[in-house]
Amino acid sequence: MKRFTVASEVNKNHIVNILFSGFLCLTLFFNVFGVLPSAAQELDSPEEAAAMENELRDAAAAETSAEKEPEKKPSLDSVKSGENSKKSSNGYHSYVIFDDKKLLNGYKKKYSDLPKEILLEMIKDYNLNSYKSAAAVMVFNENYASEVVSHEKRQVEKILLRRLARTESPFLETQIMYTLCCLDRYRYFRSMVPGLMQKLDHYNATVNDIAYENLQALIDAGNSRTREARVVFNTLRKMMFLSRRRLAKIQKPGPKLTHKLKLLRWSVKVLGTQELRRLPEEVLHLL
Repeated sequence: MKRFTVASEVNKNHIVNILFSGFLCLTLFFNVFGVLPSAAQELDSPEEAAAMENELRDAAAAETSAEKEPEKKPSLDSVKSGENSKKSSNGYHSYVIFDDKKLLNGYKKKYSDLPKEILLEMIKDYNLNSYKSAAAVMVFNENYASEVVSHEKRQVEKILLRRLARTESPFLETQIMYTLCCLDRYRYFRSMVPGLMQKLDHYNATVNDIAYENLQALIDAGNSRTREARVVFNTLRKMMFLSRRRLAKIQKPGPKLTHKLKLLRWSVKVLGTQELRRLPEEVLHLL
């Protein structure tokens, strides 16, 4: 009799524990999914209860799959192609595009108030960015090239020539060659102008424009000397002969060829129209 009483009490405790655990599980389930028991009681039909149960199952499955799915990291290719770039206010992706001319003009404006000594030190610094070095040369040429004379002028020329020999930047090369011509036009025109004219064929449009602007500035500052016109004409004549097959197929000249033709017209105007006979036939119809 005592054994039976003890067994019945154990069974009662076990049942109470099971009911209490079930109540806790239901409470936790309703708290997680935001469904209260009152909402379940208000369902009018078994169909609605089954629909509610299916919705709860789908929500639980979606939440479980979202937790298990690892976070995708952007790949190197997607970063390079700009797929992960931020969207602007109009909904389009905003890409960073560097404009060489604006970059040079920005550094030029920044260095416009620097003294001559600091600009020369920047030019001598081989670790300096090529855009910054080119801007420093531009500022020095505009502000101080006409002031240096005698021994100081020779020192500046040595610095520029040494920097020109050790750089591969077309921006810096163009500015140094132009500055040397401004420092000593008679000494450097014959050696530097052909190099400037070679930049007219460079693949970078900014280099083409800067080289043409520098050449045009040299022509405007001169007195239309025959010696200088001869240098320009001979250089262009060689360039035209090397590309005569391509010139024969051109009906409308592009920007690069237009720059060359303008310089060629100036040289012919100074030297005389008899120089036209020395040009290839493919160039005459373009003139």
